[in-house]
Amino acid sequence: MKARLQKILGYVIATVAVLLVWAALSLLIGNPALPLPTVALLQLYHKLPDMLPHLAVSLWRVLLAMSIGTLCGSIAGLIIGRTGRLDLIAAPLLYVLYPIPKIVFVPVLLVLLGLGSAPAIVLIATVIFFQTLVTARDAAKSLSPDLVLSVRSLGASRIDIARHVVVPATLPNIFTALRISTGTAIAVLFITESIAGNTGIGFYVVNAWGRIDYPTMFAGIIAMAMMGVALYEVINFVERRLVRWKD
Repeated sequence: MKARLQKILGYVIATVAVLLVWAALSLLIGNPALPLPTVALLQLYHKLPDMLPHLAVSLWRVLLAMSIGTLCGSIAGLIIGRTGRLDLIAAPLLYVLYPIPKIVFVPVLLVLLGLGSAPAIVLIATVIFFQTLVTARDAAKSLSPDLVLSVRSLGASRIDIARHVVVPATLPNIFTALRISTGTAIAVLFITESIAGNTGIGFYVVNAWGRIDYPTMFAGIIAMAMMGVALYEVINFVERRLVRWKD
């Protein structure tokens, strides 16, 4: 209970600090493009009913994409990390493909998949896939051989070793990669929604910017930030339930 209160207090302090810096910059710059936080928050209150459908679409897109990317990346990473010969082939491919910014493929995805949800889901899933794959592979490779030998000496099969040793040992690293990827996923979501389609919170923000409605634009930015924080906390919650042995 004390830890939970400390976390809430930390969020409150961080939020107040951000709002104070935002207000100071707004007063210092004196430009309508950077309204006061009170104006943006009031606009968020009034525009929330119109914003909710866009938030729902964005949340569905990012959740589906992160689920696909995490599942596929984790499985592929664990297999590559625990298979020496396969790792010799896959490692060079990872070194070549991983550093490439996946956002550059937006035009290609728009041509192949058209407008709508598909380009955003595929692009976010690809980003999450590579980040999770690299993390899972490194965690599986660094697993102590003594852990595997101790279980194998008791007659455990490959499936038993994977289930009771490899997966539990690498799950904390996979969740860490997933938390780090949350910010990237939201950023990719914004870019794809602002380019491809007419729904989603990214489209909502860019549409307000195009109408020079800066209070509404910042209201959308606040809503997107809140969605990112909520996703981060959901990942923490799931990790606490699935990785109870971590602490």
